[in-house]
Amino acid sequence: MNLRGTGVALVTPFDKNKNIDFSSLAAVIDHCIQGGVNYLVSLGTTGETVTLNAREKQEILTFTQKHVAGRVPLVAGFGGNNTQLIVDNVNGFNLDGYQALLSSSPNYNKPTQEGIYQHYKHIAANSPLPIIIYNVPSRTGQNIEAETTIRLANELENIIAIKEAANDIIQSMEIARNTPDSFQLISGDDVHALPMMSYGCQGVISVVAQAIPKQFTKMVNAALNGDFQTASKEQFEFLDLIHLIFEENNPAGIKAALQHLRLCEENLRLPLVPVSDDLRTRIQLYFKEN
Repeated sequence: MNLRGTGVALVTPFDKNKNIDFSSLAAVIDHCIQGGVNYLVSLGTTGETVTLNAREKQEILTFTQKHVAGRVPLVAGFGGNNTQLIVDNVNGFNLDGYQALLSSSPNYNKPTQEGIYQHYKHIAANSPLPIIIYNVPSRTGQNIEAETTIRLANELENIIAIKEAANDIIQSMEIARNTPDSFQLISGDDVHALPMMSYGCQGVISVVAQAIPKQFTKMVNAALNGDFQTASKEQFEFLDLIHLIFEENNPAGIKAALQHLRLCEENLRLPLVPVSDDLRTRIQLYFKEN
């Protein structure tokens, strides 16, 4: 799967009763595709996946695949801290129409680097689809060190990429330098995508891009084409929005933005709550002024 360009980590819209709002999900998907994004990620962290039951997850996967209808490639999120359960889920769900799996490193139980390696090795050996590693230590409590990623990339053909969100420039440089050309380095952070693309990163799996897909994709494409003057100018124009959306919580911030754009309501499932009134006002003000 070619993961070059702008991917979007989709929200899961909910109605006022906290049921999945599929009409709003369709609206968000269409907004992203019409804005020129390259692929979509379903059931990631931004999708509040930990609050969804198995039936809801399958419904989202199926609906997304049918609504996208081949317009862009699709990635499905399957993470967790029980390795065998991930394998069971991957093989138990209908993944027709999906090209790859995004799997975050184990949270809470804090395995060693060898444990992380064996975790991904077992998933890769039992997955019908290629694997994208997701390193997000701010959420999992444990960093996937560069040496572990490099080992996985060089030894396991079914591991094709990493979504790197450690916000460590040196670590991501080591990954870019020491992994095969076929292995793709993807930014997992909206702010760091631009500098990472200067040394081999293939793009980003973005949260903010689902609010401003045209502007964000223009920035990414310029950087991938080596035009960092244009890319920097583009990012500077929406840098304040990135800060606002992540100020309190993801996906509360992006849902506040999407509500202002009339794409979905900002309803969330506990323990997440909507952004504060002050932040909501500032997000709305940003769109009125830009």
